[in-house]
This record gives sequence, structure tokens and C-alpha cells, in this order.
Amino acid sequence: NDYSVNESMFHWQSQSTTSVESPTGQRYINHRAQGSKVMLFVRESNYNEFKKAANFTFLGYMDYMKHEGSRPMNIYWHMEEPIPAKFLKQTNRMVAE
Repeated sequence: NDYSVNESMFHWQSQSTTSVESPTGQRYINHRAQGSKVMLFVRESNYNEFKKAANFTFLGYMDYMKHEGSRPMNIYWHMEEPIPAKFLKQTNRMVAE
């Protein structure tokens, strides 16, 4: 359940066992204070035309904005740079619906 909301915001859902109180949840929420950077990599599909793992594309760095829920956490990230137009349509959930 990962998708771009718009060119500067990305929604990402954590693993189903990640709670807000867990070390992992706190690491996501407090990444800036802890001195870590969060990077967004995407791929169109799991496998390429040769049945091998598809390559990922780096779309940029993200900063925590807010979250909803727990187990899993739905985290909204602010992109430091806008998602390039050629990837925005592929990552936007509304296009697929």
C-alpha cells in the first residue's frame, strides 16, 4: 500500500508488525533527530523481461511528516525534491484505480 499522494508527498505502509511504540516505528518517526536519512527507491515490477529481479530507481530523500495507525503504520513522507514527472504517474495510486 505504497503510493505517491502528489509530487512532494509519498505514503508508505510499514510491515504489519511495526507499531508506533516499537524501536522500528520510533526510528521512522525520529529519523532526523537521530541523524539518519530516508531514501525512496521504486521499481515498476518485481521481475524484468528475463525473469530476473527488476532494478530499483532512486527517487530521492524523504522526511517524516505524520503517521496514521499502528501495526502497520501508514507513514506520510515529504520528498526533499519533487518526484520526477515520468515516475509520478507510475507511483500514484489514483491512476491505477
